Amino acid sequence: MATKTTPKTTPKVKVAKKPTAGFNRKNHTIDADGMIVGRVATQIVQILRGKNKPSFQPHLDHGDFVLVKNAAKLKFSGNKLEQKKYYHYSGYPGGLKAKLAKDVFAKNPGDVLRRAVWNMLPKNKLRSEMIKRLKISN
Repeated sequence: MATKTTPKTTPKVKVAKKPTAGFNRKNHTIDADGMIVGRVATQIVQILRGKNKPSFQPHLDHGDFVLVKNAAKLKFSGNKLEQKKYYHYSGYPGGLKAKLAKDVFAKNPGDVLRRAVWNMLPKNKLRSEMIKRLKISN
């Protein structure tokens, strides 16, 4: 007894879309003088994602540009400057590298803020496009 099988249809995959025509991005300037790194990073992520707009949709990239000034005057809470480490793994045995936050901050203060924002953004195709709209000046 042969049964008739129906072909399986593949589910449609949603693709991240570019903003629609007529969409304008605004420029936001944040003065980071005396502010804590994580608090500034959360404000930046809200603006980059577009969560501050009533038309927010998580699958669309409708965020604005962000310019951060005075990144060299950022503050750290607790002992993060002395204790926090940034890790990088090369993929080879014994290839785990670690840098202290104070060394990274001394070399480029904006890099500490950029890493914080990068790790707070959603881990999908839109993340690399969002981080391009972040400009940091020391």
